[in-house]
Amino acid sequence: MGKRVFIIVCDSLGIGKAPDALSFGDGGTDTLRAIISSDCFRAPVLESLGLFNIDGIDYGDPSGHPLASYARAEEASMGKDSTIGHWEIAGLITERPLPVFPDGFAEKLVRKIEEIIGRRLVCNMPYSGTKALSDFGEHHLMTGDLIAYTSADSVFQIAAHESIVPPEELYEICRTVRNVLDGDPDTAVGRVIARPFSGKDASEFTRTANRHDFSIAPPRRTMLDFISDSGLDTISIGKIWDLFAGKGIGKAVHTAGNDEGMSAALEEANSDFSGLCFVNLVDFDTVYGHRRDIEGYARAVSEFDSRLAGLLDLMREDDILIITADHGCDPSYSLTTDHTRECVPILIYSRKLSPKNIGTLHTFADIGCTVCDYLGVAYELDGSSFLDTLQG
Repeated sequence: MGKRVFIIVCDSLGIGKAPDALSFGDGGTDTLRAIISSDCFRAPVLESLGLFNIDGIDYGDPSGHPLASYARAEEASMGKDSTIGHWEIAGLITERPLPVFPDGFAEKLVRKIEEIIGRRLVCNMPYSGTKALSDFGEHHLMTGDLIAYTSADSVFQIAAHESIVPPEELYEICRTVRNVLDGDPDTAVGRVIARPFSGKDASEFTRTANRHDFSIAPPRRTMLDFISDSGLDTISIGKIWDLFAGKGIGKAVHTAGNDEGMSAALEEANSDFSGLCFVNLVDFDTVYGHRRDIEGYARAVSEFDSRLAGLLDLMREDDILIITADHGCDPSYSLTTDHTRECVPILIYSRKLSPKNIGTLHTFADIGCTVCDYLGVAYELDGSSFLDTLQG
């Protein structure tokens, strides 16, 4: 078999020190620093790879002999959401931020959507997802009105009880809304998100595992397109397929959380393929970061670390494993519950490459260029490959 690359995105595991954090209102945020303060934090494998050797990290225990090459990367795109972050990892810098709606969506747009889908929308404000269920869930049960809300990110979220609107019906509604929003660049949000929930009343309402994201398609080709077009495999695990609207992806494995994501990654590592396996672990962000749960975030990293050892054991001689993130979501930050503008870690493990300090990269897009370069795929992407540095 040919070469294989595994990219694992620990969704929101930022490492602070983004040079433009103040312009995003996020000065002083540092997701990793926040969670290592917890007694629940245990990450011996990440430490051995060199997580705390990365430039700019002045806490934790650096390894005397890191097993991986390591770097920190600054985001060049004008945003701090998962869509833009993943696009940049895949070699696409986004200069225009995706639209956000701090006052909710325009009444005219809401009326148009209601007419097309045949249901009324309630809420229509930036809202905590769990609070939206608490405040509007019982109304939804009585009327069938859908709970529509946004956040500081470029999202249009629609919540519905699974007994009132089955998930597949909600997905179809979200596809329709996606098409409506895409008709105007000023409303083309990064993601339309289906948020099914269950429970008998406000005291019991909880989101189910049937979330589904409907992303805007990348405006240009990404590393996934170039790799796929070359005849190599492109495998997505978690919400990768959603974030790229399926473009350039040959096989998609949808998962309900980090544990399923790592199980799927281990299964692919045990299989024969040539190309890229691109993994997103979403729980760090949605379950712990946004809910400002420091202890939960620390436990989630510890659990990931315990699964990581098994994946390293399955790496073949020509395999490369890249562990990184797409933005921050500092669980200790009290001004908002939104993503935070931070640098991200990059750990690059290979049995045949000598570990090196790559320093600071000025765009995540260097990752996509390096992956294509390693796989021998011709590409036209933003950023630059650092493969020569890895192999030097």
